[in-house]
Amino acid sequence: MPVDERFLDASFSLEGLSGTLATRLAALARVVTVPQGRVLFSAGDPGDGLYTVLEGSLKVILLSADGDEQLLAVLGSGAVFGELALFDGRPRSATVVALKDSSLAFMERVAFDRLASETPEIYRHMLRIVGSRLRHANDVLAARSFLPLPGRVAQALLQLADSFGRPIDADRTLIHYKVSQAEIASMAGGARENVSRILNDFRRTGVITRISGYYCIEKRGTLASAASL
Repeated sequence: MPVDERFLDASFSLEGLSGTLATRLAALARVVTVPQGRVLFSAGDPGDGLYTVLEGSLKVILLSADGDEQLLAVLGSGAVFGELALFDGRPRSATVVALKDSSLAFMERVAFDRLASETPEIYRHMLRIVGSRLRHANDVLAARSFLPLPGRVAQALLQLADSFGRPIDADRTLIHYKVSQAEIASMAGGARENVSRILNDFRRTGVITRISGYYCIEKRGTLASAASL
């Protein structure tokens, strides 16, 4: 399948655009492949465009001067990242690493600018996406500031379900990514030992289960309540 058709199928960034504009925007994309373990870009690298995940998964991290890693997000198929580069061209604010062999659609900022100058509607559409991302970032910051650790773990599980969730039935969602307790702890901003106890509590009360090494959300409403401010 050509990259523009795969981009149209995979990217939520095109949802809401007219068919013609979505097709023109998707036609700007080219495929980039990233082997497992490879750094796609690092914090401080030039912000030269936007990526959409076609296949695979990647992690978004911050690295301290001592080499400590803070996991910000895990990205799956359809996820969009690097969109701020379309507007300000400033350096990347985080590092992105492939967790699996991944195929991405890359849209250069220069090509985007040319099309958007002809059709300003695209700018308005992308600003809505940026606004949604900023709201999500605000929610995460508020959770880090005000939620106790169980709520932050619940929020991390819900985020993973949004990225990798596969419905099993009406009430159950399998997180189809073998996330480790250390990764959940990094997302939640807690010690792995404490997060392990919370996950065990969730399992004991039937909020989550484990199926072949994957977490399965059994009671999404309970996690949503725990993650609410």
